[in-house]
Amino acid sequence: MNALLQGYQPLRAALLILLALGLSACASLLPGEPPRVDVVGVEPLAGQGMEVRMLVKLRVINPNNTPIEYDGVLVDMEVRGKRFASGVSNERGTVPRYGEALLTVPVTVPALAVLRQALGFALDDRSPITYAVSGKLSGPQWNSHRFSSEGEFQLPAGLLSGNR
Repeated sequence: MNALLQGYQPLRAALLILLALGLSACASLLPGEPPRVDVVGVEPLAGQGMEVRMLVKLRVINPNNTPIEYDGVLVDMEVRGKRFASGVSNERGTVPRYGEALLTVPVTVPALAVLRQALGFALDDRSPITYAVSGKLSGPQWNSHRFSSEGEFQLPAGLLSGNR
C-alpha cells in the first residue's frame, strides 16, 4: 500500500505546480485601478426637436502600469442628483501606461432634463451645482474599464440675476 501511495507523489507535485501556475495567471487578469476621468470641456452641437446635444471632452488618466485599449465609450451624466445626459462614441484608441488621453463623446440632454434644471434656476436655487460623470471604456474581449467622477461648481452671483 505504501508503494502505491509513493507512486502518486510525482503526480501530486505536478498538480500542485499546475495549480500555482493557474492561480498566478488568473491574478494577472485582475484589473488595476480604475481610470480617472475629468470633464474638461463642453461644446454645443446641433440637436433635433427639443433635445440639446453637446460634445463633452473628457481627460482620461491611466494610473496603471499597462496601457488601456478601448473600442467604444459610454458616458452618463447627472446634475444635482438627477439624470442629465448620456452618450456613446465608437472612438478607438489607447491611453498609455501612466499617461492620459483626451476623448470626445457626443451626449444628448432630453428636454425634460433641461426643463428640470431651468426650473431650479428660476426658483432661485443658488446652491452649488453638483455633477457626476460615470461610464466605461469598452476594451477588447472582456477588458472594459469603468470610471466615475464627481464634483461641484458655483455659478457666479450675477449670472442669473438682472444685475450685470
